[in-house]
Amino acid sequence: MELLTEDEIAGRLGALPGWTRQGSSIVTTVTRGDFREAMLFTGAVAYLAEQANHHPDIAIAWNKVTLTLSSHSDGGLTAADFDLAGKISALG
Repeated sequence: MELLTEDEIAGRLGALPGWTRQGSSIVTTVTRGDFREAMLFTGAVAYLAEQANHHPDIAIAWNKVTLTLSSHSDGGLTAADFDLAGKISALG
């Protein structure tokens, strides 16, 4: 997949509330009511990631789930990162 330009990244990131850029990745932290809800959310993210064959880095701290997306094989951000981020955001 092709890397996105800086303008493309800025445009796509603007359409994803709650996501920020950190170098060659985009990151969000989602807070749930408790550990169980955080794990259920993580399971839903895993399902979406498997469907997309694109997998985020996931860190879980009790009720907080931090997701980091980057196309490591391509060396930066691609459309796949933003497509998956949009699906994750739609989980609510």
